[in-house]
Amino acid sequence: MTELGIRLKEEREAKGLSLDDLQKVTKIQKRYLVGIEEGNYDMMPGKFYVRAFIKQYAEAVGLEPEEIFEVYKNDIPVTYNEELPQQLSRVQTRKTIAPSNSKVLEALPKILVSLFVIGAAVLVWVLVSKSTNDPTNNKVDQTNQPVNYEESKDSPLKKKKESDKKEAEKDEAKEAAKETPAEPEVKPEIKVLNSEGRNSTFSLMNSKDFKLKVLSTGETWINIKNSQNKSLYQGILTKTQSKEFDLTKDPEANLVIGNTTATEIYINGEKLEYAVSPQSSVSQNIKVQFKPVQ
Repeated sequence: MTELGIRLKEEREAKGLSLDDLQKVTKIQKRYLVGIEEGNYDMMPGKFYVRAFIKQYAEAVGLEPEEIFEVYKNDIPVTYNEELPQQLSRVQTRKTIAPSNSKVLEALPKILVSLFVIGAAVLVWVLVSKSTNDPTNNKVDQTNQPVNYEESKDSPLKKKKESDKKEAEKDEAKEAAKETPAEPEVKPEIKVLNSEGRNSTFSLMNSKDFKLKVLSTGETWINIKNSQNKSLYQGILTKTQSKEFDLTKDPEANLVIGNTTATEIYINGEKLEYAVSPQSSVSQNIKVQFKPVQ
């Protein structure tokens, strides 16, 4: 048996599933399931089906297919495009635009620009004509002209006004300071919402930032996803290697840790304590929910 076959068989037996039970769940013939556990891939229809059957087997026993394919890539045959079933390789042809329609579309921008230039010229001509023909524009209204004067900088009256204004501003500042109580400092808090099996959920509260760091202390496989289930990073980290992510604008992060005994997680610089002991579950799925402080 291969290491992959041993891992899959152990997970199946841990779930209390027989090969007959697994056949009902995956719809894969029992002889192919036995072939996967024994590493006998030659009995299967092709390499494409080998990878497809391994993926279904892993999902049925609660394992991450991406982790399986990464960790045991030397045990799993590689497929190429020509090995896919014929019906999956068909490609629909795209309809081409008729030559006549294409010419019209090419000329359309030029026509629109020409119309815009002509319209702008006509508008300017109308405005200029109206302005030159209006007799009221040539008259100067000499009545009710305001008299402007400027106080001398050394004027006692001006100095008194400036002094009174400064005193009033100081008084307003003092009153505002008395009326506005200082807000108590709120510290960020990370709480465990729930944990079951190898799954756990945390909540990050009272924080404006959500910065995540994953550090390897040995060798581990990780997969980091955002709230849209988009993978931000997936791969193996060796000792002292780390990955950092700024998820401040994301309400949620999902972590798949292949080896929790060699992985440290930090949120906003604070080390996260696993809700599930790494000794009881080496591979864990961790969700962190984030609601920023307004």
